[in-house]
Amino acid sequence: MRLAEATIPVRDWSVLHAELKRKSVTRQLLWREYREEHPEGYGYSQFCEHFRRWRSVLQPTMRQTYEAGTAMVDYAGLTMSVVDPDTGELREAQVFVHNLAASHYIYAEAQWSQSLPDWIGGHVRAHEHLRGVPPVTIIDNLKAGVSQPCRYEPDINRSYQDFATHAGTAIVPARVAKPWDKAKVETAVLVVERDALAPLRDRTFIGLADINGAIAERLHLVNQRPLRHIDQSRKQLLESIDRPALLPLPEQPFELADWKLAKVSIDYHIECDHHFYRVPHRLIGQHVNVRATSNAIEIFAAGSRVASHRRSAQRGRHSTDADHMPEGHRAYAEWTPERFHSWAACHRQVPKSADHQAVSTQKVP
Repeated sequence: MRLAEATIPVRDWSVLHAELKRKSVTRQLLWREYREEHPEGYGYSQFCEHFRRWRSVLQPTMRQTYEAGTAMVDYAGLTMSVVDPDTGELREAQVFVHNLAASHYIYAEAQWSQSLPDWIGGHVRAHEHLRGVPPVTIIDNLKAGVSQPCRYEPDINRSYQDFATHAGTAIVPARVAKPWDKAKVETAVLVVERDALAPLRDRTFIGLADINGAIAERLHLVNQRPLRHIDQSRKQLLESIDRPALLPLPEQPFELADWKLAKVSIDYHIECDHHFYRVPHRLIGQHVNVRATSNAIEIFAAGSRVASHRRSAQRGRHSTDADHMPEGHRAYAEWTPERFHSWAACHRQVPKSADHQAVSTQKVP
């Protein structure tokens, strides 16, 4: 029996483990391909049992199977001291970590904060580095990503959702206090801290570009290093597993927008950054959603855009649109000083000539 088992052809189980991460690939499919190549090979149950035994020797974090194109994102707990080139001040930079779960490929960068612009900017630069967009992005419940944590339907930050729609990735928040929902990025954070940040601890960096260049050099080595039990590097797995699943980069760059809730005043204006923008008068007293970019202000009511204005930096001034006014107000607004002058000029009495005045002043005998 042992001799017979020894002659049965077997697969490279590490290849099988990698293939299962590819989209729509199942054990049943891989077993059928195996039997086509080796008709005298294992039956399906024995095939799965031998694979299970091989996989049982892997580290616990590698027992999970993630679909290709799944990204996990978080911030490292370790910060890095960086000199601000503008002020000369020593500041603590946050470290953004982006990990592809199937290939374990890691991207990381230092940022000044965990604010929304830095958070979204990290995603953009990670996608540019990968030359593609992961279809699924799993995140922690940090404020920049999730405005209202919930076990079943968490509220994604509106600006972050705009970015996700623009890029084409689906945002999936991990459950609160469930670190295993994003176990791969937790491991990636440890790799970044130990293999990229710790070796740089005694260096002085001037600005983010300086430290990010050093982090990129360290991570290049990490991504080229073969993984244990698989004998392939993160870079190799990226090209063979995750690369085919990535979506193309958007044709247009993403424009960051801030969202706020505003109430329409009695003069049918809303305030945004100390400037006032007119909306349709029918919305007086209602709350509307305001989307503000660097160049434009858009106002939405009941899911539809009701007004759009060029953004103004003039504090206390008003941007108006006559179409938003009631008919009576519009008619009244048409009586400008210029119109009064024009009207007066048209109705002014023509003065009499000098001869006519002379004749008219003579007394009749």
